Amino acid sequence: MTNFYFIRHGKTEWNLQSRYQGAHGDSPLLPESYHEIALLAKFLAPIPFVHAYASPIQRARRTAECLVEDLPGQIPLTFDSRLREFDLGKMEGMKFTKVEEQWPGVEQNFHYHADRYDERIVGGESFSAVIKRFGAAIREYARNYPNDVNILIVSHGAALNAGVNGLLGVDLAHLKDRGGLSNTSTTVLTTDDAQHFKLKVWNETDYLHKTKVDPTDTI
Repeated sequence: MTNFYFIRHGKTEWNLQSRYQGAHGDSPLLPESYHEIALLAKFLAPIPFVHAYASPIQRARRTAECLVEDLPGQIPLTFDSRLREFDLGKMEGMKFTKVEEQWPGVEQNFHYHADRYDERIVGGESFSAVIKRFGAAIREYARNYPNDVNILIVSHGAALNAGVNGLLGVDLAHLKDRGGLSNTSTTVLTTDDAQHFKLKVWNETDYLHKTKVDPTDTI
C-alpha cells in the first residue's frame, strides 16, 4: 500500500487578503506560517517518508523545503509542475469580491460549483485539466513506489481539492461536499494499485492548535 500525505502550503499574504494567487501569481508566506510548518513537521516526524514532491511555485516550494529540512532523515525532494495551482487567468491577483463584481457567478462557481465554472470567461484552466495532470502525477508516483511506503505532496488549495477528489472519483458537482482545505493542512489517501484510492484523513489541522476559525485559512 502506498500512502500519500497531501499538504497545502503555508498561509501567504494574498491568502490573508482573499486574493487569487493561481499558477502565475504568488506572495510570500506570512511570518507565522513558518511556525505552523514546524508544528506540521513535528506531527509528521514519526512517519518515514521515501520521497517528497512539491509544486515549483514559490509558496509551495518554500513550504516543502522548510518541511523536509525539519523532518528526520534525508528525504529526496522533487518539484513537479503538474502539482501547480490552477492557471486562473485574469483572476490572478484579484480579490474574490472584485472577481464577483466583474464576472458575476465566477467566484461562487469556482469555489462551490465546479460543474458550473467556465474557465473561458477569465482565460484560465478547467477543473478537468487540473484533475487530469494532478492525477497523472500521483499515479506515476504510486507506480514508482508500489510497496508499503509514505509519500509527501505539497501543493495548493484549489488544485489539491480538485486533484484529491478526482483520484477518489468524485463528480465536479460534489468537490466541496467535504469542505475546503486549510493552509498547512494534511489530507491522506492510500492506494494498492495506483488506480483506486481511499480517503483516510481530510483537512487535518489539530496540530496547529488554533483557538479560533479564520475563514481566510481555508479554500
